[in-house]
Amino acid sequence: MRRSLLLLTVITFVTWIGTRMTAVALPLVALAETGEVWATGLVGGMAGLPLLTVGWWGRGLRDRLISGRALAAVMAVNAAGLAVVPVAALAGQVGVFALCASGLVTGAAGALLGPAQRALVADLADEHVAQGGQTGSARWLAWQDLAHRVSMILAPPAGAWLVVAWGAQPLLWCEALVVALAAVVMLAVPAAHRHEPTPEGETPEGVSALDVVRSYPQVAAGVLMAGVGGVCWFGFSLGLAVLGVEHGQPGALIAAGMSGYGTASVITSLLVPLVIDRLPRVPLMVVSWVVLGATFVLLPTAAPSLAVIAALAAVGGVAMPWGIAALNALISEQTTGAERRAAFTVQTVLHSGGSSLGLLVGGALIGWAGTGPVLVATGLAQVLAAAGGALWAWKARDKAIAGQERWRVQRGTVAKGARTSS
Repeated sequence: MRRSLLLLTVITFVTWIGTRMTAVALPLVALAETGEVWATGLVGGMAGLPLLTVGWWGRGLRDRLISGRALAAVMAVNAAGLAVVPVAALAGQVGVFALCASGLVTGAAGALLGPAQRALVADLADEHVAQGGQTGSARWLAWQDLAHRVSMILAPPAGAWLVVAWGAQPLLWCEALVVALAAVVMLAVPAAHRHEPTPEGETPEGVSALDVVRSYPQVAAGVLMAGVGGVCWFGFSLGLAVLGVEHGQPGALIAAGMSGYGTASVITSLLVPLVIDRLPRVPLMVVSWVVLGATFVLLPTAAPSLAVIAALAAVGGVAMPWGIAALNALISEQTTGAERRAAFTVQTVLHSGGSSLGLLVGGALIGWAGTGPVLVATGLAQVLAAAGGALWAWKARDKAIAGQERWRVQRGTVAKGARTSS
């Protein structure tokens, strides 16, 4: 079982490296082939549509993605979607249709793959522990998150170098091939034998994300924080880019911020798997989002100092992996089977989909309100979401404790009555 978990982690790392490299090459191919700047974002924009709607169209599919074989089929579809643009380029037919088709196919595959991979990791880790293993789902999911973050640091510069050395089109072919090979390797990953099927009499469509959110308030609180954080991320990425222009340092502030954030998050992610099992989940999520929000609030006061911007961003980078790891651990510990996959899906939709939505409207908001006020507002929104999530989780905990106490009292009363009658 450990071998299967290692394979899943390696596949995650390799495919994310390829995805982030493609993000460098794809806009260049679109621009070169169409001559239109607006076409450079078509693939990414269209990929966001399936992600935002996967809770609707994916309900009948996600409960079938419980093995490496099933995930391999989705990865093969993803590879086909990635090949659309380079195939069209060979024929000189890269246009709106090809770009949109590639975005829709890869977006749909990605919307299914992310939650399914995390759910399968949690299922296999549960079985690993049941067989006497020492490493549970919280740690394995933290290792998977580390693979994401390492790719964030390594892939963009590697992609830029390969674009210069090979050209953009060969890099796109390479990514499609890598994903296809990863699909073949994924065939070696089994389904977890301890996987809990949908209860008798229920269809896979019977478990909705809304039902899961209602049933698990702590998970709902964590997903709320992550969703708000995703929407507010544009304050950092777009905000620092515009702030640098305003201070006569175009590109410098965003480079300093991203470098500080990315490096700190990767270093922290090396520590997270070692200690995540010893830390409380909800407090860890709350502190993580409060710290990240606070760094957003302080960023306008740090400009134009590159060192201070990098230091503040690094503080946010240190905080973020803890919150993500705590939420993944909470989902894997409180849910199983169809509910687990639904929970991971709603996490993906709100966080990643929220990021896409924020980037879509963020530029207009910055243009209307100004960079400083938007950074402060997005930071405060994350702090308030963390406070609201903490209150939600705490009230749910108190309610659960009160319910348990009532049950104990009723049980004691019944037992006392039985003794008296005897």
